[in-house]
Amino acid sequence: MNSLGGVGVGDKGSGEELVTVLYVQFKGALYAHVLGLTNHDRQWTEDVVQETLIRAWQNAETLVRDPRMLRGWLVTVARRIVIDGWRTRQARPQEVELTSPDAVEVPDETEQRLSIMVINDVIGRLGAEHRAVIYETYVCGRTVREAALVLGIPEGTVKSRVYNAMKILRRALREWH
Repeated sequence: MNSLGGVGVGDKGSGEELVTVLYVQFKGALYAHVLGLTNHDRQWTEDVVQETLIRAWQNAETLVRDPRMLRGWLVTVARRIVIDGWRTRQARPQEVELTSPDAVEVPDETEQRLSIMVINDVIGRLGAEHRAVIYETYVCGRTVREAALVLGIPEGTVKSRVYNAMKILRRALREWH
């Protein structure tokens, strides 16, 4: 008789006896080891320990009955089960629960579209020269000097046209509100 509760090294005791002895002798240590591997998920840990013992029962005929070898076998099997679990969790997309199709919010773009229409209308009120300086400075982000070079006009002219264009735009936007 050895430390495995009557199931000796040479004995071919039943799988049930072996699993019972393994449960009594190794469950605590195995549970603690697996708990660390599962980030302290107690339910998953219980499942892994149970699956490990089931695999021990399935392989009872081939297992070496030395307690040190059994402990190593159990830890290795449990670690592989956890690794497979992590891989499965990473491969599956995260599930999202919708309460009802009506609860899904669709962004309302009405305000944005209205603003674009107003801005297009207001900019349409500008003359071509004012639109050009607004385009070069605000849309393209050019400096007064760069806009003057692109448009082929003096820097002072760019400054005054931007000033006048902004005055016209502000007045037109006030009319819309």
